[in-house]
Amino acid sequence: MKVTVERTQLLKALGHVYRVVERRNTIAILGNVLIRTEGGRVTLKVTDLDLEVMETMAGETAVAGGATVPAHTFFDIVRKLAEGSQVVLEADSERAVLAIRAGRARFTLQTLPEHDFPDLESGELTHRFRLPSRDVKRLIDRTQFAISTEETRYYLNGIYLHAAQGKIDGVICPTLRAVATDGHRLAQLDLAQPEGASDIPGVIVPRKAVNEIRRLIEDGDTEALVELSDSKIRVSVGDLILTSKLIDGTFPDYTRVIPQHNDKELFVDRKDFESAIDRVSTISTERGKAVKLALTPGKLILSVTNPDSGSATEELEVQYDADPIDIGFNSRYLLDIAMQIEGEMASLRLADPGSPTLARDRDDHSALYVLMPMRV
Repeated sequence: MKVTVERTQLLKALGHVYRVVERRNTIAILGNVLIRTEGGRVTLKVTDLDLEVMETMAGETAVAGGATVPAHTFFDIVRKLAEGSQVVLEADSERAVLAIRAGRARFTLQTLPEHDFPDLESGELTHRFRLPSRDVKRLIDRTQFAISTEETRYYLNGIYLHAAQGKIDGVICPTLRAVATDGHRLAQLDLAQPEGASDIPGVIVPRKAVNEIRRLIEDGDTEALVELSDSKIRVSVGDLILTSKLIDGTFPDYTRVIPQHNDKELFVDRKDFESAIDRVSTISTERGKAVKLALTPGKLILSVTNPDSGSATEELEVQYDADPIDIGFNSRYLLDIAMQIEGEMASLRLADPGSPTLARDRDDHSALYVLMPMRV
């Protein structure tokens, strides 16, 4: 294999793929990136056996072929090469090395055989639909924070993607819905259902795949092709292709925890609410992480009491005319939800201090959030 690639292109492609590779691997080949060149194209591919990312770019191929080299070392070398330089990659299969040349810089890296590199067979991907990349980003950004990190409840370690009936611009219609929950909070977002998504199976996309998809989508004006089956998902954006196994489990019936009859509604300026939560939670700790919301008509007082360091309060003018109520929440969880609301006014529907609260944008009901209370 011998190919010449522009350094900026190579660095960008490596930056997209190398993070999938764990720094410590019991299987040596999984620490490598596969470089494959043919015609005027160069393909980089990495995998951890659950997730595979591949990107193709232009290159001047002198000799077609392939080689695998340590991904993180290769990235560090290319990152430090002179900007604008042409990088020549030449593999010597007999010596099992890859020579890297750019200007006066010379490197050699040990290689492992290309044929040992595992291929994440996707099988038949039975469903496919297209989405603007900005919609994929929104699906992830509005729900990702609620993914559980508790490995014993593995079926909550991702985003549940499925076809549903939801409300878009005040109209009930078929939607593509993303849901995430950790048992303490829940996030749900509906998008207008794209063509081809009406009969997709309900699938759980793992946290690592979600993180990589979000990181790889840089341009919101592009289009993403989503293909999936019961066991795999593939997302293609431009020259990037990400393939991942899905979580083999059953997502719980999340609709049962979404409150339907909360009769106390609060409207508050979202920015003021977010800032106030952030300020009063400055003194909260793991021991005292609860923030109390004391609601009376027209007024909200947020307070935090920390037995180790002190207390904090802040008062906000709000739209509220129901019975007074005191309710506590995990300050971090409440702040996370406040940060997701996109409009100017946030709506919180409450029932009593022991029941879940429903939060959403006052004017846009495509997203909703549920938060369990804490004792204060």
